Amino acid sequence: MKSVTRMILSVFCMMCLYTQQSTASSYVIDTEGGHAFIQFRISHLGYSWLVGRFNRFSGEFVYDTSNPSEASVNVLVETASIDSNHAERDKHLRDEDFLAVKQFPEARFVSSSYTEREDGTGLLRGNLTLRGVTRPIDIEVEHVGAGSDPWGGYRRGFTGKARLVLADFGITKYLGEAAKEMELILGIEGIRSKSQRGSRKPR
Repeated sequence: MKSVTRMILSVFCMMCLYTQQSTASSYVIDTEGGHAFIQFRISHLGYSWLVGRFNRFSGEFVYDTSNPSEASVNVLVETASIDSNHAERDKHLRDEDFLAVKQFPEARFVSSSYTEREDGTGLLRGNLTLRGVTRPIDIEVEHVGAGSDPWGGYRRGFTGKARLVLADFGITKYLGEAAKEMELILGIEGIRSKSQRGSRKPR
């Protein structure tokens, strides 16, 4: 009788584990289709705003609708792809005063925790490596939505905002008191991995 009970409990536990695992989905960030962005905004001497973006990056995230706290994110950014819509300024942003892209061609964010609120917003915490320096940062997140796309895929999207103190990452070029911090604005749309969706290719 005991062995039968143990077997039933074992089967039940396996079923519960399968159910938990099946609700978690992996998504590839849709940079190929241009449905994701990493933008930045920083004060210019306290008189105006300099706005730009990184044109090349890649990454993935995992999200579980039944257990959002298990969400994870991993993003890799090519620092030389910085684009402020001004060629000479971009050249300066790539040099030793700022991103030092020859020495540090990549920046990376790896999440460590996610706390979702009842209103669909959340706090994503993780480590950002920039110019070879790794620091914890917080990203305020909003879950935009999820659903099927017209090409047989399934998508999920988030927006996010974070503030970085440039000196924390070794960027000490003085551009005025108002320019000590930079704001990141993120738009992340992911396509659920092929193992979890149909075979039709999204566009």
